[in-house]
Amino acid sequence: MNTPHLNAFADWLRVERGYSPHTVDGYSRDVTEFFRVIGEDIDPADISRVHVQSYLSSLYSANSSSSVARKMSALRTFFRYLAREGHLSHDPLSGVAGPKLARHIPVFLTVDEVFSLLEEPGEQDSFKLRDSAVMELIYSTGMRVSEVVSRNMDDIDFATGMVRVKGKGSRERIVPFGSAAAEALQRWFPDRDKLTVDRIRRGHEPEREAVFLNSRGARLTARSVERLVAGYGERAGIGVRVTPHALRHSFATHLLEMGLDLRTVQELLGHVSLSTTQKYTHLNMDHLTKVYDKTHPQAGRGRGGKR
Repeated sequence: MNTPHLNAFADWLRVERGYSPHTVDGYSRDVTEFFRVIGEDIDPADISRVHVQSYLSSLYSANSSSSVARKMSALRTFFRYLAREGHLSHDPLSGVAGPKLARHIPVFLTVDEVFSLLEEPGEQDSFKLRDSAVMELIYSTGMRVSEVVSRNMDDIDFATGMVRVKGKGSRERIVPFGSAAAEALQRWFPDRDKLTVDRIRRGHEPEREAVFLNSRGARLTARSVERLVAGYGERAGIGVRVTPHALRHSFATHLLEMGLDLRTVQELLGHVSLSTTQKYTHLNMDHLTKVYDKTHPQAGRGRGGKR
C-alpha cells in the first residue's frame, strides 16, 4: 500500500490520539494485512465496500469474531483518518455489518470474598506488607494492573487521599483511595526503603520512583502482581481464579451496588466510552433482582413462584 499514508497514520495514532506503541503496531498490522489481501498498489480513494466485504469474508474462516471485530475497528479508524486528511471522500465500511459478539460479563468477587482475599497475606509471606498494599490499592481505586505497577511515589497524595493515574492512551485521571489502602501503603514503605538500600549496596542504580518493588529492589511487574493475586485467591478458597482485573471489576460492581451513578464509575475506571462501563449494570441488575426476590413480600408473583 501507500507507505507514507500508513506511516502518517501511525504517527497520528501515537502523537495526536496518544495510543500506546502496542496499539499502534496492532492497527498498522491490521491495515497492512487488509491491503495485502485486496491489493497493495490500490489507491485508498478507489477502495469500495465490495473490497471491504471481500476482505472480511476471507477472515471468518481463520479468525474469531472478536479478532474480526478488532480488525474492522482498525480499518474504520484508518479510513476516518484518511477522510480527515482529505485523501478519502467516502467511508468504505459504511453499511458493512460486523460480527455479532457474545456479551462478556466480567468476573467479580463478592464483598466477603474480597475481604477474605485482602486478609490472606500473613507472617509466612516474605512480602506480606507489599502484597497487602497492592491488593488494597487495586480494590480501593479500580486501577488496571498496568496502572498500579507504573505508579510513582509522587503520584500519591496522602493529604487529599488521591492518586494520579495515567491510563490507556496516556489519559490522566485523579482517583480517590480509602483509609485501608493508605494505611497499607504506609506500612509497606519502610520495607520499600530497605529494598532500595540493599539494591544500592549491591552496586545497582536505585529505583527511586516506583511505589512497588520486587525482591531485587526494581519496579514490580504486572506479571508478578497477577501471580501474587492468584496465589492469595487460591489460598483464600475462592472458587474462581482471582486476577487483578477481577478486583477491578469487583470495585466497580460494589460501587454500583451501593448506589453510585454509572458516570462516576466511568470516570473512576478511566473508560472513554460509557458503553464500556455499562457492562457492570448487568451485574448490578442481577444483584438487585436477587435482593428483591429475597426481600419483597410478593417477589414470587410474575417470576414463576406462588403467592
